[in-house]
Amino acid sequence: MLRRIQRMLDIYTSKKKIIAKAKKLGKNIVINDRVKINKNTTIGNNVLFNGVIIRENGNVTIGNNISFAKGCLILTGNHDYRNGLPYSDNDIYKDVVIGDNVWIGQNVIILGGVTIGEGAIIQAGSVVVFDIPPLAIAGGNPAKPFKYRDKKEYENLKRSEHIHIFKHNRRHTINIG
Repeated sequence: MLRRIQRMLDIYTSKKKIIAKAKKLGKNIVINDRVKINKNTTIGNNVLFNGVIIRENGNVTIGNNISFAKGCLILTGNHDYRNGLPYSDNDIYKDVVIGDNVWIGQNVIILGGVTIGEGAIIQAGSVVVFDIPPLAIAGGNPAKPFKYRDKKEYENLKRSEHIHIFKHNRRHTINIG
């Protein structure tokens, strides 16, 4: 029982941190596990976080109707290794953009300078280092598209407003907005 209460407090603390740190927050943001974000993060509507860490100071734009599985990591910064050995103390920050209606699988790592297109699905355990086109189903290290969603079916889902339904255990859910 004490573990359950501590988990709820930890999730509640994550909620407070998101409200305090985010550049912009949409409606219906659901947090099911610890979430850490940077101050340059914009979050759209209907976003499900199941344990996500967004590090460094690059801009991160998360669209509408996004689902993150557990253990996702977004890294916007890197060392400037171009000018010296082993590398400079100056960090380089690159933006990350995640389009609308994207599903991000468990333990995915997304590096700075990447855009994930609308309707894409990223397979669990992938490392996204290149842009992923709209409607792509991508996976691997580095993540590459291996299939595409049916465009007609996707458009029908969007029109029916059933593009994204949160199906998860609400026992530990804290809803923002």
